[in-house]
Amino acid sequence: MRETVCVCAPRYLDIGKGALNAVAGTLDKIGQVKNPLIVTDKVMSDLGMAERVQKLLKDAGLRSGIFDEVLPDPTDEIVLSGIAALEAGDHDAVIGLGGGSPLDTGKAIAVMARNSRDIQDYRPPSQFNGKGLPMIAIPTTAGTGSEVTHHTVIIHSESREKISCRGEGFVPTAAVIDFELSLSKPRRLIADNALDTLTHAIEAYVSRKATLFSDRLALDCIRLIAEHLDTAYSDPDDVGAREALMLAATFGGLAFSNASIALVHAMSRPLGSLFHVPHGMSNAMLLPSITDYSKDAAPGRYADCARALGLADETSGDKKACDALVAGLFAYNDRLEVPSLSEFGLTSSDYHAAIEQMADDALQSGAPANNPKIADQREIEELYREVWA
Repeated sequence: MRETVCVCAPRYLDIGKGALNAVAGTLDKIGQVKNPLIVTDKVMSDLGMAERVQKLLKDAGLRSGIFDEVLPDPTDEIVLSGIAALEAGDHDAVIGLGGGSPLDTGKAIAVMARNSRDIQDYRPPSQFNGKGLPMIAIPTTAGTGSEVTHHTVIIHSESREKISCRGEGFVPTAAVIDFELSLSKPRRLIADNALDTLTHAIEAYVSRKATLFSDRLALDCIRLIAEHLDTAYSDPDDVGAREALMLAATFGGLAFSNASIALVHAMSRPLGSLFHVPHGMSNAMLLPSITDYSKDAAPGRYADCARALGLADETSGDKKACDALVAGLFAYNDRLEVPSLSEFGLTSSDYHAAIEQMADDALQSGAPANNPKIADQREIEELYREVWA
């Protein structure tokens, strides 16, 4: 564990019911923002959410524009289109509104509009610690944690590689975390987002870069998931459970942003870029098997995760707790109806033909080096085969 901790987090966090209604006040705290660009997707526009934010700004005497061309798994081409819209409207800040894709796109627009516009300049191990435009993140899903992280994931259009851009420059200036914005999510998205959050917390806790700061956030995140996920999935109208999952997502984002992700995320991203498996779902598909692969390298850490999830108690030995964790993660996937790769629609031939490339992409991300057990190309390929089986 590192002795010195440099914490990356937004300058302002407005958290709680109705926080969105004070978005103009959040901009006022930042200062010098008169005409932000709202970056979102068609879903948020169709639901009237983008226009709601725009009206709140107008009522406060602020101009704004809407760029709603964000797609799942955003590419650098979408980012460049957003920058063109930003410049055409003479916008001086970015508001990301939606799930992980709009937030990541908004962060990339805010940075690249004032710096290099070649996404390859931000690929790991490079870190961008400079300044972009002010960026306010407003999540409408409880899972990615992008509203508080110094990561943004953008696909390089030509190679289809998911590039995990990192550095203090990608941390939003402010985040508005209002759980009421997540209440319209379907049950599938509730499950996928929460399992994404759980993956963030577990990977942050077992990461080789874990700190005392990230540990507290990760364990509290896991406890919130354990206490509220099943309730939220079985009864989406349970407001208390939904609020807890929103807070867990923020905790998980802060935890992994300050400790780093590991092998699960490294292997998850190629599944999204090549086969369009949603990120939270692909994390859930991978988490049990990779936990089983890794657990012997950090039994105490994984045992702590099992206890935080309520799968073991303090009297359980670490080995027993680790085994319970793996079984419990598989049980979560069964209970929350996470599909297998074949049930999602992938064919065996296409999947297995891509394994070598996926393993190489995973290694290129740099995240496997943070895993308790370091996997090489051959071992990652074997893990992909195991997950299919």
